Amino acid sequence: SGVAVFAWKGESEDDFWWCIDRCVNVDGWQANMILDDGGDLTHWVYKKYPSVFKKIRGIVEESVTGVHRLYQLSKAGKLCVPAMNVNDSVTKQKFDNLYCCRESILDGLKRTTDVMFGGKQVVVCGYGEVGKGCCAALKALGAIVYVTEIDPICALQACMDGFRVVKLSEVIRQVDVVITCTGNKNVVTREHLDRMKNSCIVCNMGHSNTEIDVTSLRTPELTWERVRSQVDHVIWPDGKRVVLLAEGRLLNLSCSTVPTFVLSITATTQVRMWVE
Repeated sequence: SGVAVFAWKGESEDDFWWCIDRCVNVDGWQANMILDDGGDLTHWVYKKYPSVFKKIRGIVEESVTGVHRLYQLSKAGKLCVPAMNVNDSVTKQKFDNLYCCRESILDGLKRTTDVMFGGKQVVVCGYGEVGKGCCAALKALGAIVYVTEIDPICALQACMDGFRVVKLSEVIRQVDVVITCTGNKNVVTREHLDRMKNSCIVCNMGHSNTEIDVTSLRTPELTWERVRSQVDHVIWPDGKRVVLLAEGRLLNLSCSTVPTFVLSITATTQVRMWVE
């Protein structure tokens, strides 16, 4: 159809930002609208191309993290263009965030680990719509699910849904799987990783690759072993292994597919926002 696509499997961090830049830095053409997921494109244009950013007619953002970044710009008085919040629409939150993650978390875990989850102890960090979907899916498989949550309302919801709300430090030594769903940074720290049991599986369903402190694992005393695509064993000096999926990036985008019907609802919402 003549649409240029800048993306490929196995991108490095530098590749990722190069691809984003190529979407904006095109001779003889200038973007006047932004359709974003996560706020990375918006952030890049704002930082690198301020003259282009000022001429943008509108931004459509579909993710929790991206919306938070837009609110930060707005509070700082730096959001000089109209922005539409798709994430908080009913047709996004109640379908994509919940049902899409409920389906794709299992697909991603099964494809990468081949582990039976019945009886496994799992801690899910965050009980927003994404966390709710992950918890429901794992509970249905017979896993023992713990939840960490700083929002008292979401924590109370987790209790009412039958999950035990804990601090991550309380269960980190005993759980078999750790899943982050917060959109925040360094939710799982090096201290947590040091205390995990042998063969603990660690993955992210939130945003970017910053929820798990992967950078702290790239040190001389730790050995990385690539077991298969998107699966690394990080080996401690005493022989302990932590199974890291997708190098801390989004599991359901890196290791599995997502339900097309649910995504079509989100895409339709985005188009409607563009029309507005």
